Amino acid sequence: MAAHTPHVSEEAALSLTLAIVAASPGPLLLLDGDLNIVAASQAFSEVFEIDAAAAVGGPLSALGAGEWDVPRLRSLLDATAAGAALIDACEMDLQRPRRPPHSVIIHVQRLAYLDLEQMRLLMSVTDVTAVRADQKLKDDALAENRVLLAEVRHRVANSLQIIASVLLQNARKTTSEETRGHMKDAQNRVMSVAALERLLSESTEREVQLQTYFISLCDSIAASMIADAEQISLIVTGEGGLVAAGASVSLGLIVTELVINALKHAFPEGRAGRIVVDCQVRGPNWTLSVTDDGVGMPAEPSALRTGLGTSIVQPLARQLEAVVEIAPAHPGTRVAITHTQIALVDDGEAEAPAVGQTAASL
Repeated sequence: MAAHTPHVSEEAALSLTLAIVAASPGPLLLLDGDLNIVAASQAFSEVFEIDAAAAVGGPLSALGAGEWDVPRLRSLLDATAAGAALIDACEMDLQRPRRPPHSVIIHVQRLAYLDLEQMRLLMSVTDVTAVRADQKLKDDALAENRVLLAEVRHRVANSLQIIASVLLQNARKTTSEETRGHMKDAQNRVMSVAALERLLSESTEREVQLQTYFISLCDSIAASMIADAEQISLIVTGEGGLVAAGASVSLGLIVTELVINALKHAFPEGRAGRIVVDCQVRGPNWTLSVTDDGVGMPAEPSALRTGLGTSIVQPLARQLEAVVEIAPAHPGTRVAITHTQIALVDDGEAEAPAVGQTAASL
């Protein structure tokens, strides 16, 4: 016996559609091409306190107290009806008289079915008021924590500056040249960390701009160690880049050690000159160098100056997975700390990780 396809009348199909919309567990509206309400779900009535039966047949713009008559929503509905919508959803605040606002996400879909003469738009509404309220609480707490952290960093910077001042005063009082030198070195190391904490206290980000940090740091070193700025100059060059706060501590200490080392050894007997701190960042690859135009390296490799400065720079560089190179600068000496990370290549295009992506990156 041949199977027969049951004929479903247009009235039965419409009745089924209306029943589905009405029984939907989420807020739904069925609209015609003129944006009049054909059906509303029970959930829509309950969530937005609307009499669904009374709303059927009326325009969406007249729903409730007119809170749905929003130009942004109307534009989305018109574009969807015309088949020109670039997106199928929008988020808006539903402002209702004498009621708290609702944050809602509205999705609109043009229905495709046999009766092309009768356009139908299905509008679903998701209430995200509670989600947005929770997010605001988290954002407020995060902002408060940032303020507190900035205050702590500011206080730490002040405390470090006090410690540095005490070290400098004691260095001036001591009669031992060796002790005085060690205390001044310690004072500059403390100031390098203080400069970083000061910079972090003024920033809302977790990263440090190298150029700004090195300029501040070198200004501090020059003020405490260079008596005549016309005799010896200390300048910062390069494009710099953003670094994670943890890495910037190591970089600041490296710069401090190398600059102090150059000031001690490169310009004996009142020799004039300059020291250049340069940093170049290219994605995950970077080079930090300190170059002086002083007397240069010793002729004998065994006489290459070592001491506390070098002993500090080497382990700091290893922490950053970088290598240290010391070479003649003609004139003077150049110390470069280089981190090289080979970029992955896929179909001929190099992948460029963001600066600070790994612990080894700047």
